[in-house]
Amino acid sequence: MRFLPERVPYGKRSMDLPPHPGSFSSATASSQSTTSFHSASHVTSHFEIIKGTRMKVLWDRLFSSLLLTFPNVCSVPSVDRLFCCGDGSPRTPQTSSVYTVLRNLDGFTQSLCHPGSCLTGPCITVAGAVMGALDRSVDPCHDFYNFACGGWVKNNPLPEGKSRWGPFSNLWEHNMLVMKHLLENTTMKGLSKAEEKAQRYYQACMNESKIEELGAKPLQQLISHLGGWALNGPWDKDNFQEVLRKVSGSLRTSPFFTVFVSTDSKNSNSNVIQVDQSSLGLPSRDYYLNKTANEKYLTAYLNFLVELGVLLGGTEEASQTMMAEIVEFETTLANITVPQEERRDEELIYHKMKVEDLKTLAPAVEWMPYLIEVFKPVPLNQSEPVVVYAKEYLQKVSDLIEKTNKSLLNNYMVMKVVRKMVSVLDQRFQDAEQRFLEVMYGTKKSCTPRWKLCVSDTDSALGFALGAMFVKDTFAEDSKDIAEEMVGEIKRAFEDSLKDVSWMDAETKKAAKEKADAIYNMVGYPEFIMNATKLDKVFNDFEVVSELYFQNVMQYYNFSARVTADQLRKAPNRNQWSMTPPTVNAYYNPTKNEMVLPAGILQAPFYSRSWPKALNFGGIGVVMGHELTHAFDDQGREYDKDGNLRPWWKNSSVEAFKRQAQCMVEQYGNYSINQEPLNGKHTLGENIADNGGLKAAYKAYVNWIQKNGEEPMLPALGMTNHQLFFVGFAQVWCSVRTPESSHEGVITDPHSPSRFRVIGTISNSREFSKHFGCRANAPMNPKHKCELW
Repeated sequence: MRFLPERVPYGKRSMDLPPHPGSFSSATASSQSTTSFHSASHVTSHFEIIKGTRMKVLWDRLFSSLLLTFPNVCSVPSVDRLFCCGDGSPRTPQTSSVYTVLRNLDGFTQSLCHPGSCLTGPCITVAGAVMGALDRSVDPCHDFYNFACGGWVKNNPLPEGKSRWGPFSNLWEHNMLVMKHLLENTTMKGLSKAEEKAQRYYQACMNESKIEELGAKPLQQLISHLGGWALNGPWDKDNFQEVLRKVSGSLRTSPFFTVFVSTDSKNSNSNVIQVDQSSLGLPSRDYYLNKTANEKYLTAYLNFLVELGVLLGGTEEASQTMMAEIVEFETTLANITVPQEERRDEELIYHKMKVEDLKTLAPAVEWMPYLIEVFKPVPLNQSEPVVVYAKEYLQKVSDLIEKTNKSLLNNYMVMKVVRKMVSVLDQRFQDAEQRFLEVMYGTKKSCTPRWKLCVSDTDSALGFALGAMFVKDTFAEDSKDIAEEMVGEIKRAFEDSLKDVSWMDAETKKAAKEKADAIYNMVGYPEFIMNATKLDKVFNDFEVVSELYFQNVMQYYNFSARVTADQLRKAPNRNQWSMTPPTVNAYYNPTKNEMVLPAGILQAPFYSRSWPKALNFGGIGVVMGHELTHAFDDQGREYDKDGNLRPWWKNSSVEAFKRQAQCMVEQYGNYSINQEPLNGKHTLGENIADNGGLKAAYKAYVNWIQKNGEEPMLPALGMTNHQLFFVGFAQVWCSVRTPESSHEGVITDPHSPSRFRVIGTISNSREFSKHFGCRANAPMNPKHKCELW
């Protein structure tokens, strides 16, 4: 998210990552959606997993009309057997007026149901979807992912232009289509000024003729304003410090390190300036350091940069020389960048000091003028506190700056700006980036509709204004209450499970329960967006024009810089979200001890109020449990109930936790995808959350049954509701992915690949093996299980 950026101290602790911005598909999302938390009247189901099968035809077209035409559905012989009406039942007449129509469907399936089956339209539809996703030829105790998702994978080839595809990306496509309709509906009445700005921002992005007319000129003028660069004209070799200040301030670019404002991890009531290592041009340092394995990616990256240089007026030869130097320089940066798995203990990487101390730590930068520029108009002095998260990196990057040719430093800083602005320029730049992404993520060449890029960027820049429109159009009034009640059930189940945690001492266990009690739940959307006056005030200083897209983006960066600076002298705002309402994701923030569930994820296939509770607890319930468990993963556990980084555990419990966690490090480290092993240490936090989330959600479901009684089962599946819970959980993670995208995920993503989020978690679940009758030491029921929460 770009508006009101806030650093979640140890990264975004989220359920999953949104689709890569370069992997948009040309496939148009359906305009249909299952009734769920959302009350959209113009949308019906994206959860149509088995399109084209005879089961789909039978259930979606036939049963819906049968239920309306024949109150006694058991008058149909094939339906009689499917729904277990039984011979002699008063609901089973000996003859049927529609028998001749259905006789060819007779014997279509076996009688696999329970007398208490749910025969409503939504139950029948979702049962068909669940069944279509299954592969019954696979033993669930041998490979539960292929059992639950084999049919889905078979029936869902990767869409053109996509590097990965699954329920998350499918739902995001749906949400984007909803946002498109809202942004293009200029006849809507009663919009706030902020919502009108969102529409104008989108319109400017869609004004391709103006963008093509301007071509590269806006960026060339910006480069000139920065002092030029050596590629195609004169440049000021003595302006390193000035260019660094400009690109880091109003342009929000971080060439050598990143500087931002966020909650002080050791004082959650205060915001503070924070300094950390910056990102690279490629997704991970590994791409640069293992050149043999990643040669094709490095070559594609260099070719991309060279093409950008030529498009901006440089010769092929000059561009080739300069960009090769830039890639070599980035390789040096990659060598001093600290791997993410070595940054997991925030207590060790947190270093608080004063601005005056930065001069000694990293003398290559004139820190006081730099910070004054970045955070203007906020007054600063040498005693301003700063938290540094990459102390050794900052020392090394300072040394690198001092010994590197100033021309190369300037070229690198300008190139970082160029990379940031590529998507804002004409089609030539878009095509160059697309060719690079095709190699990087293995996508097939496609023509991405312009509106997808523009919806995504509008959501980034004015996501809470657009989010207000999205919520009003799609979110049912009682949705928050329903979701918050479910969160409460998950939380009570988690807290109740704490008493069974044998490795933790009683005092620490008591404090853990208090922390769980104190977790603040944010559901659907932040309240301010529904108040037009408050929403307009937030975006009051963001000027948007109808035709000039590049200018709007530049205005946004200026606006964002002012908002960031303004946060420095304010207390942290617990209602400040790091995701916009349409986002298909969720997160936990340790410095606020809060979990956030945007409206975008509160719908099928994660939840529907018309579905059995087994599916809802297995879907959105596990999402909720996952985020809650982040409060107690290897990083979240370092924060107390007030969001402060401090040692609140007894040492004996800390050591016991580390021993239990090492089991998961080794378990997931033994998995591999395409012969590439997973990094069990890098994915530890997410694996802990996956395991704890499943356990809490299942316990909450069992508690619900004890309170409300067994619910009707879905027809034809031959599954108990307990089995359905685990299947529903697994089918959320059904996915397909290119080898290139899988490779990128293994080295960058803190989440395990989808397959291992399923089998890694259920193989640690005794309840799973019990309900599926898995023999001892079956692949999904190993004797030794990893357990934390």
